[in-house]
Amino acid sequence: ARSRTVGELLAPTSPFDKKCGRENWTVAFAPDGSYLAWSQGHRIVKLVPWAQCLNNFLLHGTKNGTNAVSTRLPRQSSESGQKNKPCEHIIDCGDIVWSLAFGSSVPEKQSRCVNIEWHRFKFGQDQLLLATGLNNGRIKIWDAYTGKLLLNLMDHTEVVRDLTFAPDGSLILVSASRDKTLRVWDLKDDGNMMKVLRGHPNWVYGCAFSPDSSILCSVGASKAVFLWDMDKYSMLRKLEGHHNDVVACEFSPDGALLATASYDTRVYVWDPHIGVILREFGHLFPPPTPIFAGGANDRWVRSVCFSHDGLHVASLADDKMVRFWRIDEEYPVQVAPLNNGLCCTFSTDGSVLAAGQDGSLYFWATPSQVSSLQHLCRMAIRRVMPTSQVKNLPIPCKVLEFLCYQI
Repeated sequence: ARSRTVGELLAPTSPFDKKCGRENWTVAFAPDGSYLAWSQGHRIVKLVPWAQCLNNFLLHGTKNGTNAVSTRLPRQSSESGQKNKPCEHIIDCGDIVWSLAFGSSVPEKQSRCVNIEWHRFKFGQDQLLLATGLNNGRIKIWDAYTGKLLLNLMDHTEVVRDLTFAPDGSLILVSASRDKTLRVWDLKDDGNMMKVLRGHPNWVYGCAFSPDSSILCSVGASKAVFLWDMDKYSMLRKLEGHHNDVVACEFSPDGALLATASYDTRVYVWDPHIGVILREFGHLFPPPTPIFAGGANDRWVRSVCFSHDGLHVASLADDKMVRFWRIDEEYPVQVAPLNNGLCCTFSTDGSVLAAGQDGSLYFWATPSQVSSLQHLCRMAIRRVMPTSQVKNLPIPCKVLEFLCYQI
């Protein structure tokens, strides 16, 4: 089935604007759904209120230039009393932007650096931060409501390829870089670097937290998929199965599954607790053999993300297609065309998929389905129980297999 187009946000172009350098490497939604941000290429990040985008799509059809959006949005004064009202911003980051991540604070989550009582920044619950990872190895932290630069983190020596905030509101930020390291930053401690995670033999392409913030997945070149214990900052296990560079990863909403995307033309869905591949979504048939796994570069998978319902996965590949998969079906349930796509992510409520191409964004409605009571119960159980605990439950084998996503 063909996925329904919701809208487009087209980057402004001039007759002399080269497409080279306008790659949209990253797109992100704020945790509360208030903002959408993406890289327009040439150092520029665009921040727009997501509700305003949806209204414009409904009022003016699917196509929408970002310049047209800006004329309808109220300008914001930092002195005004409307600090939390989403307003549009265009941010010049000073270098090519490779990664974005939103973070918001929960006051109860204290900094892990307990000995320091004085801090330059007091990040409150009403604050929304945007982290941008740059070509020169820097990470810049911005106030999403005002567009002001707050912090400049400068320890990486190569491209910052991906960023992820811990979902628990602690403002712990992890960065993945081509310098073969992951770095852990505490923004509640003025952005001080807490730890360097080493172990990748080559470039690190992506990283993602589990929903409970206890586990970090990192993926990279040389087929690497690593899981880290974020309480001890130690490696839990390596997941082996891909035949080429792994470029994207994301946990399911209940933390029971992990999806990884690779240049070997496959998306794998793992049980991260025991390191077993549960599903394989192929983008080339027949699938390439390990010795030729790098040869089908018109089928390289660039991005993968889990839907809010925990039942659907979206993938974006070099064959000019976006695919929506159900985790219990072998073939895509919906597809959509997209040339030169590099990144995709679901909206906060899971109703829309956003994908980036040449500085512009395209949006599709996700497959709509009411989750069964069985699946909702499974997600509720798996949010609090890893696979090892589930397998010790005194329940029938079929129920056990269902809870472990094996049927």
